[in-house]
Amino acid sequence: MREGARTAITVTVLGVILVLGAVWGWAAVTEPFPGKAEVPTCVSRDVAAGEKVYPDQVVVSVFNAGTREGLAGRTMQLLTDEGFVAGDSGNAPGDAQVARAEIWTHDAANPAVRLVAARLGPNTKIVERKASGAGVVVVVGDGFDKLAKGREFAKAREATSICSPPAT
Repeated sequence: MREGARTAITVTVLGVILVLGAVWGWAAVTEPFPGKAEVPTCVSRDVAAGEKVYPDQVVVSVFNAGTREGLAGRTMQLLTDEGFVAGDSGNAPGDAQVARAEIWTHDAANPAVRLVAARLGPNTKIVERKASGAGVVVVVGDGFDKLAKGREFAKAREATSICSPPAT
């Protein structure tokens, strides 16, 4: 085969490879990114009777029932500084009448609820009320100013479940 024909074939093959690479590259670049996987704020975790529950195992949501702007956010920061895991935050429902701090729950004996209540202070009310928020729901009013020095853990008195952050 003559040298000119060999060069033409080589250039043609390389050109085809270049075009195929460009088409594949364009398809890869213009393809949408995969969607972000939704990770739940918390998952239900079983706790055996006598088991200790620590702050890093408890998700807390904080809602502001007072007139002080940013109170829920500041309270959430105090709780996360103590090791609790942040859940939801925002304003409480309009009918909420909270002087200092309340925990809204259907299980006052839950170790996560008792642990958060200990950090909110001895005058914290635990109210049986439906709440929309992840984990332990704390509602603060204008009288809330700081956390109390609470215990490091709470023991489960009976087998139950808590809302914990998902395993990483």
